[in-house]
Order: sequence, then structure tokens, then C-alpha cells
Amino acid sequence: MKSSDFRELKVWQKAMDLTVEIYSIVKLLPREEMFALSDQMRRAAVSIPSNIAEGQGRDTMKEFIRFLSVARGSLRELSTQLEICERVHYLTQSQTTNANQMIEEIDKMLNALSKSLIPF
Repeated sequence: MKSSDFRELKVWQKAMDLTVEIYSIVKLLPREEMFALSDQMRRAAVSIPSNIAEGQGRDTMKEFIRFLSVARGSLRELSTQLEICERVHYLTQSQTTNANQMIEEIDKMLNALSKSLIPF
């Protein structure tokens, strides 16, 4: 597998867009969350395209699939954190709608990519 190919993956591109979206969203959080929830959200968001890229650079499909699974875990972590922000009234549903839609799309893409890499 070529490590330079990851930028061509649509799912990596979408994950990068999500990361930018999350960086914008965390600016809306209260100041007291600057080093807590907002930091966790940024880390989870960064982890998604990072794991896709790292997996693409690995030697085997099995390793790539494992890193895609890690990316999906980070995606779900981020989804949970957005929901926490809504439940504690740091963010409104309208403020998280775009990010949540992106998360759903990326989740489907990661699932489809993983399934396409599994040999029959």
C-alpha cells in the first residue's frame, strides 16, 4: 500500500473537513471547557483522519482495516461529546447539526471502505 494515497481517499478528505468544523464548534464552548471537553473533542476529531492516513501507510490490509476501526471509534467518541455539549446546554442542536451529519456520512464511508478491503 502506498502511504501517499491517503489524501486521495474521499473519507480522509471528509474527515479533514469534520476536523475543521469541530475546531470552529469548540470555540463556542464556555471558557471553563477550554482544557477539558473542547480539548477532548479536538483530539477525537484529529484522530479520525490521522488514523485513516496511518492505516493507509501500513503494510497490510488487515492493519489498514484495524486503523479504520480506530477511526470509527474516535468518530463515535466525537459524536458522544457533541451530544454531551447539547445535553449540558453548551451547544444547541442547530449548532451541531452540520457536524452530526458529517459524522453520519463518514461513519458510512468508513464502514463501506472496511468492508471493501475484507477478502471474500
